[in-house]
Amino acid sequence: MRKFFFMLMVVFIIFIAGCSKEELPANDDGTKESQTIFPLTGIETNEVVDNRIISVMVNNHQNARPQSGLSEADIIFEILAEGSITRLLAFYQSEMPNVVGPVRSAREYYFELAKGYDSLYVYHGAAGFVNDMIKGRGINYLDGAIHDNDGNLFKRESFRKAPHNSYLQMNAVNEVANSKGYETKASYEPFKFLTDEEVDDLSGETANHVKIVYSNNPSRIVEYSYDDANGNYYRSSDGEPTIELNSEDPILLDNVFIVETYHEVMDDAGRRAVDMESGGDAYLIQKGQVQEVTWENRNGRIVPVKDGQLIGFVPGKTWINVVPTNPGIQQSVTFSN
Repeated sequence: MRKFFFMLMVVFIIFIAGCSKEELPANDDGTKESQTIFPLTGIETNEVVDNRIISVMVNNHQNARPQSGLSEADIIFEILAEGSITRLLAFYQSEMPNVVGPVRSAREYYFELAKGYDSLYVYHGAAGFVNDMIKGRGINYLDGAIHDNDGNLFKRESFRKAPHNSYLQMNAVNEVANSKGYETKASYEPFKFLTDEEVDDLSGETANHVKIVYSNNPSRIVEYSYDDANGNYYRSSDGEPTIELNSEDPILLDNVFIVETYHEVMDDAGRRAVDMESGGDAYLIQKGQVQEVTWENRNGRIVPVKDGQLIGFVPGKTWINVVPTNPGIQQSVTFSN
């Protein structure tokens, strides 16, 4: 009798274990539903996604390249800082590199973007009035000027000279953020993403090669080249491939979103005001094709729109290039095979 009850208990345990591993329900097309997606990339995951987005000001000066950590960013904004040099704002959530940088100083249009995405904003230094704005507008921030080379949050590397050698130690971000009373957990509404069928049905003009001219004198050129074999775009800046510093792995992109907006030089130092609110003309480049769209700021996020409707991103990584209305997007951007 005891043996019978023992065998019955074993069968019951196996049954319960099997129920606990029940497969996720299927979609109408027979594919399995994932528990969730990463909101900035649309990539499926069975993990709980509740970590707060971290946005980092990344140096894009020639002396700062190649950078560290760009390949793991979900979204990267590239916008002019002073003169013809762009600066990057990299958003991290689905992947967290150990090191990001070099990190540079804040600008108003960057920290407003960081706030719009409800991210922790990380930078290294700023003009006094910019720091005052960051504090006054309630931005959750971590400033490398306060933590300069502290061996925890920021580290100065000897293989480059200042101001191109300050690197964020990503593993310390949440610890320092918590010490300042910031939330490090958050919930986000995902972007609109294309289904596999919609990706297959994409249509537009050919855009196997994309060239963006930020300046002719001196030459400041960004280029994207499409690789049909892997379905990604490779990026280069001023003729040099955009790669990771240590591994030399290329940055691979699924969406290139080029938006045009008004820029104004504000002072003798060349600081700019950049309008990231009003919307305007844009190109959305995916899978070797380009669509003419517009961009809008919806609830703090920069999104592609056509005929009043949101256009989906291809699941994956996105690079957003912001170009000035003068000379304009049609003069700054060219496409070829």
